[in-house]
Amino acid sequence: MNGKKRVWLSFLILVLVLISGVLGFKLLGGKEWSLLDSIYMTVITLSTVGYEEVQDLSSNPGARIFALVFIVLCLGTIAFAISSITAFIVEGELKNLLWRKKMNKAIDRLHDHYIVCGSDETARTVIEELRLTKKSFLIVEALKEKIEKMAGREEFLHIHGDPTEDSVLLSAGIKRAKGIVLSLESDEENLFVTLTARSLAPHIRIVTKSIDFRSQKKMIKAGADAVVSPTFIGGMRMVSEMIRPEVVTFLDMMLRDRQKNLRFEEVPVKKPGLAGKKVGECRYAEGENTLLVAVKKHGSKSYSFNPPKEMLLEEDDILILITGPEVIE
Repeated sequence: MNGKKRVWLSFLILVLVLISGVLGFKLLGGKEWSLLDSIYMTVITLSTVGYEEVQDLSSNPGARIFALVFIVLCLGTIAFAISSITAFIVEGELKNLLWRKKMNKAIDRLHDHYIVCGSDETARTVIEELRLTKKSFLIVEALKEKIEKMAGREEFLHIHGDPTEDSVLLSAGIKRAKGIVLSLESDEENLFVTLTARSLAPHIRIVTKSIDFRSQKKMIKAGADAVVSPTFIGGMRMVSEMIRPEVVTFLDMMLRDRQKNLRFEEVPVKKPGLAGKKVGECRYAEGENTLLVAVKKHGSKSYSFNPPKEMLLEEDDILILITGPEVIE
């Protein structure tokens, strides 16, 4: 039995002892015992204060025997309650409970965040990238020991629960989230959560892992916006290391630089802001380590690489940049 259950059990026993004491003294004390006398006698006995009896019990052996038994019962109850509360505090469960409430409040305040379902190596890579690029996110994991292992490294917002359940995704704020990443142990789980997430939040972007390459079409039909196969990506990485090693080295250096955190990023053009300005007039050009790679015009499926400075930016165009999180903010 955990500390929290022991505290509740001790509280329940305490209430039962109080009720039995009041009833016992009232029934055995006789007509001269009022309800207030019974309550008073119960309280001073339970608290071991040791005040004198409110009514003389010398001529009432039944009530005196009950008082003796009740005293022993009270001592045991007090000892159990004190040990339970002490264990609850010493074991850190009170701290964990308060921290959990604080975390729940932080989760309730999240908006436009990302939800990561799972905690395998793929999920950990996703989590580390979200952390480095300063994105708001939380983790949903069904196995408590995996959460504790991750929390031992660094403190993350997380929910201990099965992501296949609607209530868990709702508590993760899926209706307010910007995207959800699924990296569960099987394609069946990823497929089921894809269906669930799409039904709960039609607007959300869903990116899921596919273990079996043949599952990708099913996941797209189920509502996933993108399906990633680690096996396919791994093969592409291996062949890239073989035929274009310098490009791979450049990208690795960009990803591993903890000081600059340079990434390929996308920035939508909004009003007021960059909309209505020419590429050469944009303030992003003033930032260090920032390179505009391409512009995707609104409604177009093509990209304009290395766009000219005279290009006019319109609302909902997308800028593709190599830059850091500070510039994005």
